[in-house]
Amino acid sequence: MNAPDRNLHVKAPGVSELARIVRVNEEIKAIVSTAFRINLMALNAIFLAKRAGNAALGFGVLSNELRRFAQELTRHMATLRDMTSGSVGSVTGVVQQQRTSAILAEAIRLSGDGVPGVREARRRGATRLAEQQACLRSLDLRLRSAVEETQQLVELGGVLARSAKIEAAYGGTFSPALMQVSTDFAEVIAQIKRSLEVLGKERLVKD
Repeated sequence: MNAPDRNLHVKAPGVSELARIVRVNEEIKAIVSTAFRINLMALNAIFLAKRAGNAALGFGVLSNELRRFAQELTRHMATLRDMTSGSVGSVTGVVQQQRTSAILAEAIRLSGDGVPGVREARRRGATRLAEQQACLRSLDLRLRSAVEETQQLVELGGVLARSAKIEAAYGGTFSPALMQVSTDFAEVIAQIKRSLEVLGKERLVKD
């Protein structure tokens, strides 16, 4: 009796999928927080440009564009967050179904056809598992597409930050302050790019 009990204690597969979706959600949260910082930085840059007057007109225009970029980035990340909001539950369902299928497979191996309904239960479970995995693959494809679109947006943000740094050189006495703001922009955008690279490599389900 003890031997079958030990054999039925199978390792639950699929835990890696749950770990991946948790990492995806954490990266999304980090980017949303960073986008909020960019919005505040852009407001500060606009204020500085107004104080600098005509010497910082170009910087002021770019600051407004960076603020629009931050707002657009926030919308992109809200979309990503909505896409993955229910994914933890979906992945948990897949993990549980995989666990059940493994237990049923072991029961069949140990008892053959001696337990009525086991094979049918396993077939039904396999169908549910396939459906759940198909949903996750669909979500995975949509998530990857959304990440690629966001990466293109962030590339634009990087161009704006570099242009702002060039314009900061013409800010007169405000040039050092404007240069610092533009440098901060570039660093934050680089941070977002790194987070998006992590997202781009993640998969909700194994290929």
